[in-house]
Amino acid sequence: MKPKALILQARGTNRDHDVAEALTLAGAEPHPVPLSELRAGKARFDDYQMLVVAGGFSYADALGAGKLLALDLNSYFSEEIAAFVDSGKPVIGICNGFQALVKSGILPGGEKKDERRKNESEVTLTFNAHGHFECRWVTLKPKSKKCIWTDGLTELIECPIAHGEGNFQTSELFPLSSFVDNDQVAITYVHSDGSPANGEYPFNPNGSLLDIAGICNLQGNVLGLMPHPENHIHSYQHPNWTGGVNGCSGLALFQNGVKYASNL
Repeated sequence: MKPKALILQARGTNRDHDVAEALTLAGAEPHPVPLSELRAGKARFDDYQMLVVAGGFSYADALGAGKLLALDLNSYFSEEIAAFVDSGKPVIGICNGFQALVKSGILPGGEKKDERRKNESEVTLTFNAHGHFECRWVTLKPKSKKCIWTDGLTELIECPIAHGEGNFQTSELFPLSSFVDNDQVAITYVHSDGSPANGEYPFNPNGSLLDIAGICNLQGNVLGLMPHPENHIHSYQHPNWTGGVNGCSGLALFQNGVKYASNL
């Protein structure tokens, strides 16, 4: 049986079909579902083995990127999502979805729900360091062995970014050393040869702390990342494919998630 993947749809979501294509190629059965149908009980979180919060500009990024979607997740679906995460099922939030997971407190995770909300401001995705929207291809290095989405991946991932608020930062109250020691830095921005970006623009395109492009929760089943791996799942999507660049390096993340879900 193919694992069923729930893809959340809100007004302004625009990468849901891209993610559905990636999941299909990886061996899952994608189900894009509007939040209104979940609220009406026409679909249930526990009917699915994977959860995806896709990219886009949910609710036109009013009050900040992903903020209103985060309020939806906390206001209407907090118990269902908490149960989904606690069960160990794979969850991924991409770009706007990552912003929503962070601003809802689902990521970095590790605390009880009420404490997550209280400490929400300890971690954020804020405006890019250069003060403008970034739309370019980047190179990523999978780092975390704890994260089920990146575990075992050794090849670099090339894929595009498209965001204005992707700068991952923490407050002085955030236990950064424990976060790193707990292997929750899942993916980092690097040079094309795999060497660390060390904050250098444009290899680190937004100024993120420690070149962080994606993080996972303490359990390792929830991944959030700013780049769009779903937009490099076919070789022809690469800007240099006519020059002989082959590959579809974004697909590996989804294959990992689907494989994990299939074995639950």
